[in-house]
Amino acid sequence: MAERWDRERVLALAPDAPSQRTAQSLASGRAWAATGAAAEADAVWGECRGSASAPYRAVVDLSGPAYRCSCPSRKFPCKHVLALLLLWSEGSVPDDAAGPPQWAGSWLMARASRASRTPSGEPAEPKDPRAAARRAEQREARVASGLAELDRWLCDQVRQGLAASQQAGYAHWDDIAARMVDAQAPGLAERLRALASVPHSGAGWDGRLLEEYALLHLLAVAYRRQAELPAPLRDTVRSRIGFSLRQADVLAGGQPIRDHWQVLARRDLEQDRIRTRRTWLRGRKTGRDALLLSFAAAGQALDDSLAVGAVTDADLVFYPGAVPLRAAVLARHDDSADGGPLDAGPPDGGTIAGLLGGYAAALATDPWLDSWLAVVEVIPARAPVPAVCDVDGGSLPLHPGAGHCWPLFALSGGGPVTLAGEWTPRGLWPLTAWDETGRAVPL
Repeated sequence: MAERWDRERVLALAPDAPSQRTAQSLASGRAWAATGAAAEADAVWGECRGSASAPYRAVVDLSGPAYRCSCPSRKFPCKHVLALLLLWSEGSVPDDAAGPPQWAGSWLMARASRASRTPSGEPAEPKDPRAAARRAEQREARVASGLAELDRWLCDQVRQGLAASQQAGYAHWDDIAARMVDAQAPGLAERLRALASVPHSGAGWDGRLLEEYALLHLLAVAYRRQAELPAPLRDTVRSRIGFSLRQADVLAGGQPIRDHWQVLARRDLEQDRIRTRRTWLRGRKTGRDALLLSFAAAGQALDDSLAVGAVTDADLVFYPGAVPLRAAVLARHDDSADGGPLDAGPPDGGTIAGLLGGYAAALATDPWLDSWLAVVEVIPARAPVPAVCDVDGGSLPLHPGAGHCWPLFALSGGGPVTLAGEWTPRGLWPLTAWDETGRAVPL
């Protein structure tokens, strides 16, 4: 059976505050006709009495986690799943040696079958190597043609000037982005669609837009001359364009790095009905930073196996690149083998100057790097603009999208805090702070 979750972890899955309150009221033995758990299946299930004549049936695959409930709610996870997990977290769900009932077992078996066919949703190995090589060659030709068209489009934008960009609708960028999708360069398409918001991003928008155009042009030139690039930079260029690597291939061919990895921060994003979870780790021995990505379609659960503030003993394998940050988990080890759960506590907070120096060095190696893990010891300040400062006089503005981040100011109370977040060209996006007791507080 998976390690039993605590109450806070369960409630953090709730889509909103009303779901949390309703789930807590349902987390009583009176509401549930039957519940059970199975260590072999790593699953919890139950039948909850509701307004319908038949009880609602909820089942949770704890290895995902993934959820299913027969209720009509459009919230995910629903209140019944949350209530069932609350019961399980407090030890009120009995172990069932007979295993899950048929309605729960069939769903769990279907999930296991899908996972065995295509791990992590990745494409299966090609059956015909020659056909695969032919498709790869055709894609290279399509990408080269698409990049030539992108270069012409970029020249047109500079020749015409940027003044009209504020009046241009989303279709202005969607059309060229669609062409990049046709050219099988999805990474470029994503960057182009993101440009639609730049002309409306406030003062200095014209400089930011021109910078993005320059980075796109640089990417096109780098792809055409990729044979001249060092292997790590070539991997980065291809990744930015949209050539993806199967996680199974990365895990099979990479060198694993074992460490006690502290989960410092995570951020959820949504685009085109695909949810992405960015989880930042730092090795306590190596000091190395790692970014784990998980994806889920709308209505599906993201990977929730790594709680912010915790430390896990694991082997990570890094994706190749000029600045290798993205990683995948090869294996997790039993932390209790070393004498019990590892004590997390706050990480060592650095200075703002040190953060910017590290980011500048990384940017010189990977010009398209758009986010960087920040772990700093700072004092939040609200005026004249929301920012954080350190004792050496350094200062960083908060990202406009993060708002005034009132939880951060409330937690600090005007004093210093250890803060983890993402540093971007638009400012710092605060994600986690540690209170005076050393407890990690997601922001």
